[in-house]
Amino acid sequence: MAKTIFEELGGKYERQGDYLIPCLTVPVEEEQPIGIWGQRHLDYLKQYRKVTYTNLLTSGKLNIYLADIDRQAQERFERLIEDMKQAQGITERLKEEKALEWVGQIQKFRFFLKSKLI
Repeated sequence: MAKTIFEELGGKYERQGDYLIPCLTVPVEEEQPIGIWGQRHLDYLKQYRKVTYTNLLTSGKLNIYLADIDRQAQERFERLIEDMKQAQGITERLKEEKALEWVGQIQKFRFFLKSKLI
């Protein structure tokens, strides 16, 4: 019996009953921590971009991709916080003189941004 293209490329089959099932494995990918932004993007990919999600998953690049998205989003989030602090006049001096007011303002910005970005 002639070899299939799959076999010519080094693929192997496993017999299960009367059927030959190809032995497929997903490449092992490097584990990286994924924060809230990466998890949200993962949910987005699963819901709205199923082909992209499947391609990243089967190529072994999903974790690296999500970690990069998470890093970029966290940097952008921190940049937004800094810009809002400057626009509202929240300085290190305020932090030294009125620590509770400073904490309240910072938490308000964080809550506002996260609620808008959900």
